[in-house]
Amino acid sequence: MSHNDTIYPLMFHPTFKDYPWGGRNLETVLGRTIPTGIVAESWEIAGHPNGSTIVRSGELSGLTLPQVQEQLGESLVGSRNRFALERSRFPLLIKLLDANNWLSVQVHPDDEYGLAHESDFGKTEMWVVLHAKPNAEIIFGFETGVTKEIFAQAIAEDKVDEWLHRVPVKSGDVIMVPAGSIHALGPGVIVAEIQQNSDTTYRIYDWGRPRPIHVEQALDVLNFDLIEPNVLRPAPLNNNGLRSENIGHCQYFHTERIMAPKGKTIEGACDGNTFEIWAVLSGEAKLHWSGTPVESKAIEWILLPAVLGNFAVEAMEDCTLLRVFTP
Repeated sequence: MSHNDTIYPLMFHPTFKDYPWGGRNLETVLGRTIPTGIVAESWEIAGHPNGSTIVRSGELSGLTLPQVQEQLGESLVGSRNRFALERSRFPLLIKLLDANNWLSVQVHPDDEYGLAHESDFGKTEMWVVLHAKPNAEIIFGFETGVTKEIFAQAIAEDKVDEWLHRVPVKSGDVIMVPAGSIHALGPGVIVAEIQQNSDTTYRIYDWGRPRPIHVEQALDVLNFDLIEPNVLRPAPLNNNGLRSENIGHCQYFHTERIMAPKGKTIEGACDGNTFEIWAVLSGEAKLHWSGTPVESKAIEWILLPAVLGNFAVEAMEDCTLLRVFTP
């Protein structure tokens, strides 16, 4: 098999998680095919010891993302992501989350703490709200007046709720959740999550569910300066007359949302620096490259290897697209 045969746009079979806060909304609201029972998360592009996605088609069909990375190396991840090769870990993890009930009130560590204490990267993440029932809300950040000492006391007295900042959310909202941010998704919210490839979560409060909590670690890593934050305000981008916006930028990933009318084509190139991930959130699109075009509909994700070369995304109907890469 030549190297050329193994460089093509990759789509994956998702892997599912049945955490207790999930439901059936990925099926009933998003129209996804999911297993029976509770489904909380669909890991869409994943290469982690706790879950890896499998290539759907082509020469690499049947391989997990870590196996693909092992085979393709820098050709997959790009020169900006050599650290990923050193640690045998794909840089990002893409998920869909169905918050049918409150998630635990939780926090993720940064890289330094995560690698030192968990042998795992930290987790900075972002959410794109795909659906929210009326009056849906999330927990994000603290109320004014909090300190580490006050919050530790509140945990001990089971009074954390009075210090948690609640934010109403609606479809289309974007929330950037840096490592150290206290957060929880609320009932009736479905999000696409783009995050560092980590599965380390410190639960602070879990609404009475009998799962472990991690108070000591959480107090170590919480950012008590995150006071009453709000949803992210997208920054418009100049993109050949297309309605495009920067909806999340940090050292780990850069995310753009593009509204493309039917018939419009967006051109790009994977020149060896970074892979790109494209999602169709609504509508239908076709990805053209040097091989057979790839058709994609809502909600699907395509991973473009870093050395794929020139490509173009054509809107087959009015589309909302996400573009993710590493800066």
